[in-house]
Amino acid sequence: MDFRDLFIELVKQLNSLKETEFFETRIIMKKLCDYLRVERIATTTYANTKLEALGRGDELVAFNSGRECVEALSDRIVNEMMNVITCRVYIAKGAEPWSDTEKEQIRLVIETISVYVSRSRIQAAADRFAFFDEDGYHNLRFFIRHIERTAQSTGLKGMAAIHFNFKHFSVVNQQIGRKAGSFVMHSFVESVGRIVGRDGIVCRMGGDNFVSFVKKEKLDVVLHYLSGSAIVYNVNSGDRIMISATAGVFVIPDDFVYTDAGDILDKIIASSTEARTNGKEDVVFYNEKMKASKDRMSMLQRIFPEAMAKEEFLVYYQPKIDITTGKLIGAEALCRWYHDGRLIPPMEFIPLLEQGLDICRLDFYMLDHVCRDIRRWLDNGWEAVRVSVNLSRKHMLDVDLLDHIMDVIDRNKIPHRYIEVELTETTTDIEFRDLKRVVSGLQQLGVSTSVDDFGMGYSSLNLIKEIPWDVLKIDKSFLPLDNDDEFSTRSVMFKYVVAMAKEMGLECIAEGVETLAQVKVLKNNNCELAQGFFFDKPLPAEEFEKRLRASRYILDNEGNVVAESVLQ
Repeated sequence: MDFRDLFIELVKQLNSLKETEFFETRIIMKKLCDYLRVERIATTTYANTKLEALGRGDELVAFNSGRECVEALSDRIVNEMMNVITCRVYIAKGAEPWSDTEKEQIRLVIETISVYVSRSRIQAAADRFAFFDEDGYHNLRFFIRHIERTAQSTGLKGMAAIHFNFKHFSVVNQQIGRKAGSFVMHSFVESVGRIVGRDGIVCRMGGDNFVSFVKKEKLDVVLHYLSGSAIVYNVNSGDRIMISATAGVFVIPDDFVYTDAGDILDKIIASSTEARTNGKEDVVFYNEKMKASKDRMSMLQRIFPEAMAKEEFLVYYQPKIDITTGKLIGAEALCRWYHDGRLIPPMEFIPLLEQGLDICRLDFYMLDHVCRDIRRWLDNGWEAVRVSVNLSRKHMLDVDLLDHIMDVIDRNKIPHRYIEVELTETTTDIEFRDLKRVVSGLQQLGVSTSVDDFGMGYSSLNLIKEIPWDVLKIDKSFLPLDNDDEFSTRSVMFKYVVAMAKEMGLECIAEGVETLAQVKVLKNNNCELAQGFFFDKPLPAEEFEKRLRASRYILDNEGNVVAESVLQ
């Protein structure tokens, strides 16, 4: 048979094949390649150019003689689905180069194979669109289908589900660049996939959030890998970066009754949220307490609007003291909820509200009520003090946040110097830019801003370097304990944080001051401002107003704080 007859036979066979049946052409392909002196033909298909750049494609070897050969011809095709197909053809090492006629015939074979591969890709596109995201990861739909098929076939006994979230991945992108960051994420997830094996699966929910389904005996190995692994991001230099994740885990009990995948997802997302927000454990296993928390969240969402309308949320004020004079110089506004005859502490409802945007509504409610109180103090002729109001990180989603803050302050006719806005660090570079914009805007309008819980976050130094704060609040974890000497880690860190803040022109206040010894530490380190139970707990507005009218705090001989009223 000549080339024409062999080629026609190849086309006939390709037209009759189903996807993945290319091996059926092996006899005719061998005859064609022997005729054309071709030792190997390989095609690689990529879902898109992005995955091509990452080298993530599927290879199909159309023919391989097994003999030593070198690449001599290649081609690249982009089809109508934007799939990329590259084809490489090899000749025997040391063989005479192909003639022009042979090259034409080989290119015709390449184009034909590429058409078949392209057709197969189009046939598979529906599945890929349904079960893969644009970066090539299996998606949530695939995860759900996998669980449902497993439940129907072998059952879920002996399995565990995981939801994991990369820690500080925006910082990784800042440090090594987004392209390298994407490579690192793919490498990390691929490694998790290899650990999970064929019995499990790893899928992306979106961003840097992933879910996995794994046999219980492999769970410890997976969690160990998630706790921190070094990933090479530059193959040439061998440079590595440490990547880790927080995770929520649901180990499926033997008596678990499967209804739908949503029940499993709810459990791992709830436990993952706990791991990400509690700051204690990077891995949290689902338990019934979380179910109770979810039920409380549902209840809170249901009654929150009515509680707001009834003004059940109360403003409590914790005084801020100048320890050199004993003068009350300010306060922090803290929220308490009076519901059904009892006072609910913030830890029972603030974290739940933080899971959604209701926290933003509560923050503005608090700001408005603080402004009302300040307005009343001024109208009564009292000497008002600056009050700090906390705003959640969730406000960074509001592009008009600055205008909304000033609308509340100005509507209540409050001089701007009496309001201080407390903000915490953000977790993404986009939020960081918004935070900088808002803080700068408030400063220009005469509203003070403070960075809350300084020292608790991973990017605190960058936070005060890049953003023009007025006040630095030092977290109580930095404050030396009574048994710490001047050379203890806490003492040294506290000393230099205060000195740094002073050098930068920031007002510096220590939180969580609870003992006379700590007051002396503040004095020795020139930190004049303090807030904590040693002076006062958070007080109802009426109690705080008594302190406000007294104006000064004095210490008795035993170090106890008493207020001296100027009205007596």
